[in-house]
Amino acid sequence: MFDDLIAEASAVPVAGWDFSWFAGRATEQRPSWGYARLLGRQMAGARRAVDLQTGGGEVLAGVASVPPLLVATEGWPPNVAVARRRLAPLGVHVVRAAQDGGLPLRSACFDLVVSRHPTVVGWSEVARVLASGGSYLSQQIGPDSVGELRAALGVSVPPRADQRPDRVREAATAAGLDVVDLRMESLRVEFFDIAAVVVFLRKVVWTVPGFTVDRYRDRLAALHRRIRAEGVFVAYSRRVLVRAYRR
Repeated sequence: MFDDLIAEASAVPVAGWDFSWFAGRATEQRPSWGYARLLGRQMAGARRAVDLQTGGGEVLAGVASVPPLLVATEGWPPNVAVARRRLAPLGVHVVRAAQDGGLPLRSACFDLVVSRHPTVVGWSEVARVLASGGSYLSQQIGPDSVGELRAALGVSVPPRADQRPDRVREAATAAGLDVVDLRMESLRVEFFDIAAVVVFLRKVVWTVPGFTVDRYRDRLAALHRRIRAEGVFVAYSRRVLVRAYRR
């Protein structure tokens, strides 16, 4: 059973941010603010917008009304290809850009910058590409998200201080943004088999840096037995909502 589940999980494609494979195998509670709904409202009123670190463009593709100019950036080559295919029918320009570097975009060009689950937030670049009075909307990863899963695998990773809401506010303010909404929620995540755990770790690569099945096989086997005995493994993700404006 364990080996079969591991083999299945190892064969699942992990490019893009489509999580439909997890249906019936894992669940994650959604934040109360409803990012997709907020995104749709913001896009409907924008003229020039950019989605930073779009992944495979899955969230952006769900927007009902797109602005006349819509750009998306992504740094991971497999995701760039996925995003271009998915977003081409919407007329979105997908640009390859490093997650931790400068943006190949004109200064003061956009009246809306959005980003869902960025791995790194370049606050100075966000402020640079925003026009005066432009808005920023982002749902970010909070500190020590799914730390329970790392603990089960014997992984010790210090929580990133820059993901704490107080540090988020400080960084945004220092870059010239006025933060008007900042919230964090802890959300229940459930894994119903070890295959779901492995696919999650292969897909969300920053959860356990350097993860491979061979490296963690013994820990995965122990977690498999725990899930079989208890029916579920529970962890908690943390999400931070940020809404800000360019001074």
